[in-house]
Amino acid sequence: MADALITASGLTRFYDSGELKVAALDGVDLSIERGAYVVLAGRSGSGKTTLLNMLGGLDRPDSGALSIADQDLLSMSATDRAGFRLHHLGFVFQSYNLIRVLSARENVAYVLQLQGMDKKQRFALADQWLAKVELSGFENRRPDQMSGGQQQRVAVARALAANPDLVLADEPTANLDSHTGESLMALMRKLNEEQGTTFVIASHDPAVIASARTLITMQDGQISSVKVM
Repeated sequence: MADALITASGLTRFYDSGELKVAALDGVDLSIERGAYVVLAGRSGSGKTTLLNMLGGLDRPDSGALSIADQDLLSMSATDRAGFRLHHLGFVFQSYNLIRVLSARENVAYVLQLQGMDKKQRFALADQWLAKVELSGFENRRPDQMSGGQQQRVAVARALAANPDLVLADEPTANLDSHTGESLMALMRKLNEEQGTTFVIASHDPAVIASARTLITMQDGQISSVKVM
């Protein structure tokens, strides 16, 4: 692709299963352009979460090559990968991963604090993002004072506040009811279109799959199909 954000070739990852080695990824080749909205679909064990973890620098392949934003992830040290994640990637997890003792504003501002932004600026930016995810008025609420859907919106705001090149989401609707899950996906699709941020989402939820602009289906550690919706 002329403007590829992600380029992977031959990604292979084996896990030991007793006396056998099982290929979680088996020679995956992948190219994703900037601004894409991609859903990785497939059954449990198909390799989608392993691939997502590779893209996030959370796991390393046994062989292959991986470049994101013109950076070779596999040549980086663990410290450099952590720095790359801080400045280039946003994450949305199925369990929200909010800090329980912090307010919504403080949770969204946390990554900005790690990046060195001053308090007044990061809180102002956090409030702007909470407004974008339709949570104005919730700035001072802690996670235990919000519903699951509201907590996940805080997580989306946190992922996007630092203006990352790429947002990775792993089963983001798994703990939400169907209506809230559909609402969340509509929000993420809207933010992708308005902000131009690249999303890669791993899920087997039909609502998530229906939201895809590009659907990549995985089976037995390989990409079985790529469909532009």
